[in-house]
Amino acid sequence: MSVYTVHLPPSTARRSVSGPERFVFVRDGFSFWAFLLAPLWMLWHRLWLVFVGYCVLAVALQAALHAMGASFGIRVAAGALLAFLVGLEAATLRRVTLARRGWTNAGIVVGDDLESAEQRFFDRWIQQNPQGSTHSGSAPVLPAGRTLPVTTPGSGIVGLFPHPGGVR
Repeated sequence: MSVYTVHLPPSTARRSVSGPERFVFVRDGFSFWAFLLAPLWMLWHRLWLVFVGYCVLAVALQAALHAMGASFGIRVAAGALLAFLVGLEAATLRRVTLARRGWTNAGIVVGDDLESAEQRFFDRWIQQNPQGSTHSGSAPVLPAGRTLPVTTPGSGIVGLFPHPGGVR
């Protein structure tokens, strides 16, 4: 089972309400494509500042190793370790970039794949708001008029239980 974080887009001047089709699900864990093709993966996901930082770091690392007289094998190994680090931290890089752009973290969902995670998230979302009452003017709205519940960042709830003192 994979763990996904769900991110809501920021409201824009033209369109204050965005539909659930614009939500972004970011899978936690190692990203093979970010490891194998880090620069292309960064460009694909529009991580412009991350891409620039990666290029500067990769060039500086290779220049420093070359200046120290490191062998070609050492320079390749250092590049591979940098790529491995990007693969490990790919989800974090995406989440930080989304947060910097004003996206809101709506929560965490677990699923076998992306489709099942989306299904679980939207099923829970609809069940939590059967009347479709809005919590804030900028909350995204489902086509049926239901809104995403507002979560408080400092609620102190950690783990699998939805509220303190819940059934275990």
